[in-house]
Amino acid sequence: MSGAERKRGAEALDEQEQRVVLVGLRLHKDPEPVEEPLAELARLAHTAGGAVVGRAVQRRHKRDPKYFIGKGKAEEVALLARAEDAQLVLFDNDLSPAQERNLEELIGCSVVDRSRLILDIFAQRARSRESRLQVELAQLRYTRSRLKRMWTHLERLEGAIGTRGPGEKQIEEDRRLVDRRIQQLSNALELEGRRRTTRSSSRSEFFKVSLVGYTNAGKSTLLRALTGQAAFVEDKLFATLDTQTRAWELPGNQRVFLSDTVGFIRDLPHHLVASFRSTLSEAADADLLLHVVDASNQDAAGHIRVVEKVLDEIGATAPRLLVFNKVDAIDNRMQVAALLGAHPRAIEASAHDGTGVEALAASVSATVQEAFVELALRVPAGAGRLLALIAEHGNVLERSYDGDEVIVRARISRRDNLRVEKEMRRMGLVAAQPETPAAEPPGPTSLDGEE
Repeated sequence: MSGAERKRGAEALDEQEQRVVLVGLRLHKDPEPVEEPLAELARLAHTAGGAVVGRAVQRRHKRDPKYFIGKGKAEEVALLARAEDAQLVLFDNDLSPAQERNLEELIGCSVVDRSRLILDIFAQRARSRESRLQVELAQLRYTRSRLKRMWTHLERLEGAIGTRGPGEKQIEEDRRLVDRRIQQLSNALELEGRRRTTRSSSRSEFFKVSLVGYTNAGKSTLLRALTGQAAFVEDKLFATLDTQTRAWELPGNQRVFLSDTVGFIRDLPHHLVASFRSTLSEAADADLLLHVVDASNQDAAGHIRVVEKVLDEIGATAPRLLVFNKVDAIDNRMQVAALLGAHPRAIEASAHDGTGVEALAASVSATVQEAFVELALRVPAGAGRLLALIAEHGNVLERSYDGDEVIVRARISRRDNLRVEKEMRRMGLVAAQPETPAAEPPGPTSLDGEE
């Protein structure tokens, strides 16, 4: 393949309606897929602006170290790509740099693996400064290990004294540039993270709910249906990368803050998980997680497992409530019955026609009531750290002084009450005992709930 062809192939994902061939490898030990093989890859290709013109699936006992799918199957893919005039071959797996190079030389067009495809989609859909920084950081971490293949046309023998060619020198210079940029992006993201923390601290006394789920599960549409406020919605994978937060008025004049986070997906590149950790902290710090599931998808159970795994990876420990969305799109009620049988506490809903919205609001309202307690404490006036903890994480309802003691009555979450008890034990005081659950919600706020 000529240098000009390589350049065109490298820019393939940036152009619209590229003709693409999908390729997947299934090992014999892998469980049988619930939905059609390569169906999700096809949706990813469509989101990236590609037109699928061919598909090929290989079954093997193990991966081929040189061509991943084996030379014979790779030659079949090459014939298919030429017959369909495809400019791009997308793999539903991650490839090593050497496998990418070998496949491109054999097939004769650009080869892109699953991680690079997802990174490209994220780059297309990043809107805010923070998400753009996160995507660039993930791309650089992915690209760093692939710098060698960019210089294979130059003389290079690594490690031997007196044999280093210009290619080795260029690789070292490029790697230093990449490492420097990675450090700059990491510092910039740390600053953005501090700003995010400052914004979140202004809502610290309010109950925080996060919508999480597989990509395209309908989280943004549900956010709009629950809050009645505008939210960006598009029927494509990863339509929303930036966290959207809105105020949600629950029954009983309770106000909570509802956030929509980036969607998850099978085999989400670890570079993305690492780069988006600050954004995912919205889910990790939430008081309640609404796990939204596309009930109309044949592999809904698999999607649940993927999301639960990612939530565990980012340390999200808040209670989780399953919401089976898009029930209006299901003709076979047995499918819904099977899901509810496996998850009897889940709620059926449809953000499209409003089914289950009131039931979901009532369930969250009950959770909010159970999540807060009232404290009535008498502590030494010198217990500044304890008093600051209560003021930061709770809603101080009353504060008075009696000699050298402070009498505090506050409304605080059960989770933060454990921190108060720990601090009191450290001071040698009697552990805080919560009174009956507070019936009154937090008072109104001047915040509009928008990010």
